[in-house]
Amino acid sequence: MSIKDWPNSLQPREMLLHHGANSLSDAQLLAIFLRTGSKGFSAVDLANHLLVAFGGLSPLLKASQQEFCQHLGLGPAKYAQLQAVLEMSKRHYQQQLQAPLALTSSKATADYLIATLRDLPYEAFMVLYLDNQHQLITSEELFRGTINSANVYPREIVRQVIKHNAAAIILSHNHPSGISEPSQADRRITERIKAALALIDVTVLDHFIIGKNRPYSFADHGLL
Repeated sequence: MSIKDWPNSLQPREMLLHHGANSLSDAQLLAIFLRTGSKGFSAVDLANHLLVAFGGLSPLLKASQQEFCQHLGLGPAKYAQLQAVLEMSKRHYQQQLQAPLALTSSKATADYLIATLRDLPYEAFMVLYLDNQHQLITSEELFRGTINSANVYPREIVRQVIKHNAAAIILSHNHPSGISEPSQADRRITERIKAALALIDVTVLDHFIIGKNRPYSFADHGLL
């Protein structure tokens, strides 16, 4: 049976419009994205099939084009559409950070960093550059590593801080393993960066570690 033949109260799009997106399951949200099913599958059936095949929504969202397009009902057009949606989400959170006083809230910062870093298959180290009102100037991924580590150079961070004329920064990196707790290496590099920036009167406001669960904030744990 096609989704169009379902009662309105059970159709994913109608449920979203009446009850909000957070009321839908992963399969229902994916079905709205897919729009149509395939022979013998409704869009919800196909969505459930894909979630099982990929092992969940997150692996599907971070699949490569080759991995994505190997599955029933998916192709280059859907992959491009999905990448556009993910990029719009990241840009939305970045613009939220650029609003006045946005960075007085660690949640606003964490939301942006989660959207940007959580699903990367490699370890990436990002710096957010702030003006003297703690509003975002820009952000950039400075270092990239393997699934286990990234080489981080304080002198490069100092150089970029001067380039952007930043008064303060927020550090962040992801742990592809999913564990948000800081390692001893994470603590050491944070102290080295703080010491280097103190020489030019620039403050490190926080260092977020992004894993699969709640982000870890150095500032919230009294480590800065």
